[in-house]
Amino acid sequence: MAEQQHKDATSTAAAAASDGLPSGVAPPKKSNVRFAFACAILASMTSILLGYDIGVMSGAALFIKEDLKITDVEVEVLLGILNLYSLIGSFAAGRTSDWIGRRLTIILAAVIFFAGAFMMGFSVNYPMLMAGRFVAGIGVGYALMIAPVYTAEVSPASSRGFLTSFPEVFINIGILLGYVSNYAFSHLSLRLGWRLMLGIGAAPSVVLALMVIGMPESPRWLVMKGRLADAKAVLDKTSDTPEEAALRLAEIKAAAGVPADLDGDVVAVPKRTGGEERVWKELILSPTPAVRRVLLSALGIHFFQQSSGIDSVVLYSPRVFQSAGITDNNKLLGTTCAVGVTKTLFILVATFTLDRFGRRPLLLTSTGGMVVSLAALGFGLTVIGHHQGSTAVPWAIGVCIASILGVVAFFSIGLGPITWVYSSEIFPLHLRALGCALGVGLNRVTSGVISMTFLSLSKGITIGGSFFLYAGIGSLAWVFFFTYLPETRGRTLEQMGELFGIPNMAGDDDGSHHQQSPEKEKNTENVEMTSSTATSDIRND
Repeated sequence: MAEQQHKDATSTAAAAASDGLPSGVAPPKKSNVRFAFACAILASMTSILLGYDIGVMSGAALFIKEDLKITDVEVEVLLGILNLYSLIGSFAAGRTSDWIGRRLTIILAAVIFFAGAFMMGFSVNYPMLMAGRFVAGIGVGYALMIAPVYTAEVSPASSRGFLTSFPEVFINIGILLGYVSNYAFSHLSLRLGWRLMLGIGAAPSVVLALMVIGMPESPRWLVMKGRLADAKAVLDKTSDTPEEAALRLAEIKAAAGVPADLDGDVVAVPKRTGGEERVWKELILSPTPAVRRVLLSALGIHFFQQSSGIDSVVLYSPRVFQSAGITDNNKLLGTTCAVGVTKTLFILVATFTLDRFGRRPLLLTSTGGMVVSLAALGFGLTVIGHHQGSTAVPWAIGVCIASILGVVAFFSIGLGPITWVYSSEIFPLHLRALGCALGVGLNRVTSGVISMTFLSLSKGITIGGSFFLYAGIGSLAWVFFFTYLPETRGRTLEQMGELFGIPNMAGDDDGSHHQQSPEKEKNTENVEMTSSTATSDIRND
């Protein structure tokens, strides 16, 4: 037996050495990385639903206004109201996912959106269209809430940033598909074209629901239901090393109130009295300074993501291009497709650099670039506005097009994906669900306000003035990010607690579970030492 153990230790050390790791540190398993990668892709595909709606409505609104004879204010409400409707789904998703599980909640989101897209495609008047927006908005809210939560719960620490940026990737793919749909169906009759643009959105939701059936359940939800054996199986498949799987299981058990020494395939999870009241008290009513900082960090990054005006650029890009002097529908929608392609390409850049360069450098670069691009767009539109009715100003049109592409590119390399990554990883486990729900709620409200005021704002202070205003808000965002948000790349749950000054990140009542033993410190160290290798494997594969 001793000889066999010696052989095992020798083989482990040799394997570690071959991977460039110190002796005693097991290298990450490539198959586990691939499995977590597949799970994150499937969960994040729900974000296509929101992206498609944003993209398709930007072009469809031009034809809807002409066909249904609605005003600019009604167009604003039509485009922006979905963000407010999605709040219902976002807050309902927390309880629903705790009740039926994360996987079935994703399927439910797809089914609800399917019904909404179907209603919009067959709308015969404005009220029926708004009813379809209401149903689709609830589905979008479910998708927005559940995708980052599920992905964060299955992702190993070494590639958490890479995997939890996937929802933003698929939002951008959805936006691009919406733009392409605008261009493809714009040549049909007025009555049929925009209805097909909206109705075809039901197709992705059907495909998504069928694909998610084969996805594993979240290990956190399994532990909450006492299914420890199933949770271990999922963690073994999604962790870099056995040590990390054991560490993640211990943290989840502590957060769920399962005693550390309680083991077995299926166990009875003790009911924690006052759990919900405790969460509200610790996060909202009387938070400690450290928890308050975490909450303000999450709410701040969500607020500035939307108040920087990205939805005005994406949702109203055809209107902005019209203001810039492009009037032909084919050229208008074709240029809008270029916005979608740029946005999608640059989000992929962020996906592969989040865990290499960290959150702060990308966030500050992204926000600074957006400020410059928004100011340039405001300048170009102001120049064109002063020459309205006279000769065209080609160089100003070029500045406007380049600036819009710059805004979406800079947004996609940082502020877009990092908002969801950062806010999903900084909360203590027992506060994460409510914290993420509040962040999503503020995100959607801010987006709704921006979307439903852009046309009115443009008439009040000119369209160029609107983008100067967004540039000013972006400058405040840069200062907030620089002074308030620390770097979180590659940190485990306990290290995140040290960073923000929260000793009890797992949420156990007495905090005793988190006085690290020497063995646990070693395991944590080993998990961190494998991070660069694991991320490299993802990119190579």
